Amino acid sequence: MPPRVVVFDYGSGNLRSAQRAMERTGADVTVTSDPNAALDADGLVVPGVGAFSACMAGLKQAHGDRIIGRRLAGGRPVLGICVGMQVLFDKGVERADPQAEDQVTPGCGEWPGTVERLDAPILPHMGWNTVRAPQDSQLFAGITPQDRFYFVHSYAVRKWELAFDNPRMAPPRVTWAEHGEPFVAAVENGPLWATQFHPEKSGDTGARILANWVAILPQT
Repeated sequence: MPPRVVVFDYGSGNLRSAQRAMERTGADVTVTSDPNAALDADGLVVPGVGAFSACMAGLKQAHGDRIIGRRLAGGRPVLGICVGMQVLFDKGVERADPQAEDQVTPGCGEWPGTVERLDAPILPHMGWNTVRAPQDSQLFAGITPQDRFYFVHSYAVRKWELAFDNPRMAPPRVTWAEHGEPFVAAVENGPLWATQFHPEKSGDTGARILANWVAILPQT
């Protein structure tokens, strides 16, 4: 039986692109906002595009924050993509225009850290970029340092803030990229994995990333 994957529909994200890309891995993929399906699936994909605040509002309305929390409490894999990764952190700080005050939006709080505007000469960061993945990364298995991934964003996590001192558990694997400054490009942390780039738009290298994630899914 192929693993069952739900692409969570909360009103944001490249749902059909994510669905087609996941189906190419051989997974049985459903796009739905049904909470029971999202809880029961072998793997849950949380996409996201646009503003942090809008994505978080849609996610909460669909009870996605609680679904993510319940899955992780049971060790059930979740994959966040782009803003679907950003909302996993403590908060997002956005500014609609230079004269406005910062808008601070609480995130899901699965990781400490702040999503904020990159300090870069050109924004958004749109196009192909390399990443620096840890040598023991499962997500980037089979990927070379020369391989590129497709990014489109102006905000990111600029500092990894999770302290880790549990000798009985593997520390999170954090992958970095650079656009004007270093930023978090991907994280592997137990059942919770995420990418700032779009694997579903990253050609063969993105397909390998998704296949690596599907390969870890428990099949029920």
